[in-house]
Amino acid sequence: MSETAPQISEPTQDTLAKAQPPAVAPPKAKGRGLAAVALLIGAAGLAAGGWSSWQLYLQQDQAAQQLARFNESSAAAQQQLQASEQRIAQRLAGLPTAADLGAQRDLLVSLQGDQQRLAQSLSGLLGKSREDWRLAEAEHLLRLAMLRLSALQDVNSATALVQGADSILQAQDDPQAFAARGELIKVLEALQSLPQVDRSGLFLQLAALRGQVDQLQMLAPEYILPSEVPTAASASDSSRWAELWAQLSRYVRLDLQADQDVRPLLAGQSLAQVRLTLALALEQAQWGALNGQPEVYRQALKAAHEVLDNYFDRDNQAVKAMQQRIGELGEQAVVAKLPSLDPALNTLQAYLKLREARELMPEAVDAVETEEGGQ
Repeated sequence: MSETAPQISEPTQDTLAKAQPPAVAPPKAKGRGLAAVALLIGAAGLAAGGWSSWQLYLQQDQAAQQLARFNESSAAAQQQLQASEQRIAQRLAGLPTAADLGAQRDLLVSLQGDQQRLAQSLSGLLGKSREDWRLAEAEHLLRLAMLRLSALQDVNSATALVQGADSILQAQDDPQAFAARGELIKVLEALQSLPQVDRSGLFLQLAALRGQVDQLQMLAPEYILPSEVPTAASASDSSRWAELWAQLSRYVRLDLQADQDVRPLLAGQSLAQVRLTLALALEQAQWGALNGQPEVYRQALKAAHEVLDNYFDRDNQAVKAMQQRIGELGEQAVVAKLPSLDPALNTLQAYLKLREARELMPEAVDAVETEEGGQ
């Protein structure tokens, strides 16, 4: 086969050489292009290999850093785990044993039992003390009612206080308090049947009458001197008789009503004194009404009525109205006959003493009550 191949190729090359011109050489240029391409491919492969090697190096470096960080974190976690194990071991060492837990359990059970017994006894004591406080409050309310009646004669406040004491006894629901409640109800009925005495209203009404004193007129109107002398007298200055008549006319008054009592006229100072006397009489009546003094109240109103009748004009409408009001106020009651609260207070105190004795010696008190019931 090697011998025949050259024989065939030689005539072919000769024929090709004869057919083409000798100046063209394309095979040589083609070999250079292939070499350049191969060189480029090799350079590209070398660059790709270098880049791959660099990336591999970077990945190895990152992996080494991550491994170092992981080792550090694992070491820190191991230290924390050891510290927590030590703390847990210390806590476990401080925990009591099973025997200690059993003893503490028994002690807790005994303490709970003591606490329950103490709570029961305390509730009983508090219940009794609360009832005692309420009964003491009822006695205090009754004493306040007595004070309001004796000092101020305030029927409304006393009624409210006695009602409060009766409500406390009603809430006790004790048969032994029946007598005390009966006395309190008697006092309530007596207070509610009393007439209403409005002392503050009387005081204010008398104060209004005092304000009207300055507007009252006298029995004979006061003569007011004219500011100027009449023109006829001023025209005749030389006439001494005219001047004398002008002076005398101040002190002379002609009254043609002979049926009235002739009384001396009051000057300005006397008029002020009469008005002051009337105001003082009304003020004294105010004091008597406010302090519950009926005699002082009526005497003061009587004195005021006499001053009006003697020194003021009876036909004047204001004087008539004031006289009528003074008469009406004189008929009103200043004080009412108040009931006594001593029986109710004594009965309530007896009930409290009986209750206290029953708490101290219940058997003896029951025996005494049984004997009394048998008798």
